[in-house]
Amino acid sequence: MKKIDWKRKLTSRKLWVSVCSFASLLAMAGGAAESEAAQLASIIMAGATVVGYVVGEGLADAAGAAGTGTDHDPGTKTGGKE
Repeated sequence: MKKIDWKRKLTSRKLWVSVCSFASLLAMAGGAAESEAAQLASIIMAGATVVGYVVGEGLADAAGAAGTGTDHDPGTKTGGKE
């Protein structure tokens, strides 16, 4: 069975645009005005931005804690020729 990469899925713009589209169309089918559907889409995209930021920062923090060298300290030598 294939493992799902949830970090990648939750930061996918295609996923969030699809969710917005579905929610907006569902709201309009339920009798909401076009402006209300647009507000709903805006709220969902704002939430998606927060999710993307939190996941991205979490990955950066995890990489920094693991010592993978993602912190670029100008005083650190990177193994080049001297």
